[in-house]
Amino acid sequence: MKLSDYATVIRSKNSGPFEITFDILFKDKESYQLFKDKQLINKESMAKLYQIKQEDIHHLVYFDYALGIKITMARKYSSGSFRDRDVYGAQQGALLQEYNFN
Repeated sequence: MKLSDYATVIRSKNSGPFEITFDILFKDKESYQLFKDKQLINKESMAKLYQIKQEDIHHLVYFDYALGIKITMARKYSSGSFRDRDVYGAQQGALLQEYNFN
C-alpha cells in the first residue's frame, strides 16, 4: 500500500528554520478514510521512516474537510546550516511517496 497510489499531493517544506512540514492530500474520500481509520500514518510510522524520535514529531493532524494530513517535525539540522542538505525542506516528501504502509 504505497502512499503515492492514494494521494495526489505529497509535499514537504520548511516550517521555519528548525521544522519541516509535510502535506498529504488524498485523491478521494475513500483513500483518506482508509488511512485515517487504520491510522496508517502516525507518529510511530513517521519516526521509523525518518529515523527520528517520536517526540520530535510536533504535530500530526488529519483534516477531514481537506482529505489531508499535516505533519510537522523537527529538522535534524537547521535550514541553511553547513550540515543541511535540503535548505527549503522540499525533498523530504520523497520518502513518503514510495513507503509501504501495510
